[in-house]
Amino acid sequence: MNLSPELDDLKEEIKSHAIDCGLDFFDVVFEVLTHDQINQVAALGGFPTRYPHWRFGMEYERLSKSYTYGLSKIYEMVINNDPCYAYLMQSNPVGDQKLVMAHVYAHSDFFKNNCYFGHTSRKAIDEMANHGARIRGFSERYGHETVETFLDCCLSIENMIDIHSTGIRRQEEVRKESQLEDEIDETLTVQRIRSKDYMDKFVNPQAFLQAKMKELEEERKKKKRIPEEPMRDLLQFLISYAPLERWQRDILSIVREEAYYFAPQGMTKIMNEGWATYWHSRMMTEKLATDQEIIDYADHHSGTVAMGPGQLNPYKIGVELYRNIEERWNKGQHGPEWDRCDDYERRRNWDTNANAGRDKIFEVRRVHNDVTFIDAFFTKEFCEEHRLFAYKFNRKSGIYEISSREFDDIKKQMLAGLTNAGQPFIYVTDANHANRGELYLRHRFEGVELKLDHARDTVKNVHTIWNRPVHIETVVGGKGRLISFDGSEHRETEVAVTIDDDYELAESL
Repeated sequence: MNLSPELDDLKEEIKSHAIDCGLDFFDVVFEVLTHDQINQVAALGGFPTRYPHWRFGMEYERLSKSYTYGLSKIYEMVINNDPCYAYLMQSNPVGDQKLVMAHVYAHSDFFKNNCYFGHTSRKAIDEMANHGARIRGFSERYGHETVETFLDCCLSIENMIDIHSTGIRRQEEVRKESQLEDEIDETLTVQRIRSKDYMDKFVNPQAFLQAKMKELEEERKKKKRIPEEPMRDLLQFLISYAPLERWQRDILSIVREEAYYFAPQGMTKIMNEGWATYWHSRMMTEKLATDQEIIDYADHHSGTVAMGPGQLNPYKIGVELYRNIEERWNKGQHGPEWDRCDDYERRRNWDTNANAGRDKIFEVRRVHNDVTFIDAFFTKEFCEEHRLFAYKFNRKSGIYEISSREFDDIKKQMLAGLTNAGQPFIYVTDANHANRGELYLRHRFEGVELKLDHARDTVKNVHTIWNRPVHIETVVGGKGRLISFDGSEHRETEVAVTIDDDYELAESL
């Protein structure tokens, strides 16, 4: 920790205020960096010892140019770790450092207590360093180009995980590569009832034996299906079944592990930033900002929570929802009686003096993610107060336009953008012997088409890992389309779209 005596004193003061507010956080280690150093760390996702890759260099260039031309500036960065590491910009004035420290303590409280971060490693700094050392070792042994090319393929599908599987055990994570390599040769037999020869045709009628044989055949087909049920975690499937060398499997496992580490941050962006903004606002306005600093704070804060047309600012939506929840629960504006009340004046003046708002926002912080947060607490009154609207892209005019001001439409659009962290639902549906080991993926179409160039690149990259033909079923222009790659060329064919049965398509091909 390289804090000046002044910043060190501020750290202790702000820590004390955070504790008084009821925040429960990891110990926080602050590091002061120059703007160039903080851009380097930010490009690596906050982990200076992470593995080398060209995409981190591109991100550094973007951040550096953005800072140079005054387009953006990183005020703080905080890492989900125990102890929690946070980086301060050296050039920030003292007032900004106060704001950042208060913001960081609230983030640390969220990391520690929100249930969606419960599965994440609290020693991520050490684990990322270990991952970097392993990948650097592979590069030295197998060649930088070879390792980076394979890593490119893995990173291109790092979002194809099951973000809810950390709380739901869907299936055992075991390796079964041999099931794809060796044909299962089972002799199907129906157990006959023992009888005298002359009674056999009556005791074991031929129609009955044929029916039982058919049942056994169907059962064997079901058992041979890989996977037995549609599977969202493509990375785990490839780790378990793809014909990979040990170093390749290790790299794919590293990418998957890091994807699950970062996933909760995408699932709780609105809640996490709203929580930090809520508490830094209270501490700055009530405890920390001097008369000289309050104007600068108000100016910076207003920029942080500004929300222009067509934008969804997680800081703004998050902090306002927390404030709304606190006010509603303080006044008792919830529950069956409140929901049944349709008198405007009575609802406007409703106040039972329940004073349960502070406890409620701490409960919300602990058990919700962005989807459930919006679904449970985004109300019609909140929507009208903040003048929100739904929008869509007009292909004729080439611009985004307001499509609706109806509450249901607005909420539906917000939830659609947050579900699965905004990523499409892709399932592994089939990779069994009947299809010669070809891998079938299925996009669960929910009204938004895949970007076809991305889909083609994806099946090509998955083929590099799977080493056999790969197909993905999706919907384009209202018609089913199968995008395939066999190792040399792409092929696209129309198929019947299946809605209810995840396996019907694979069975028909």
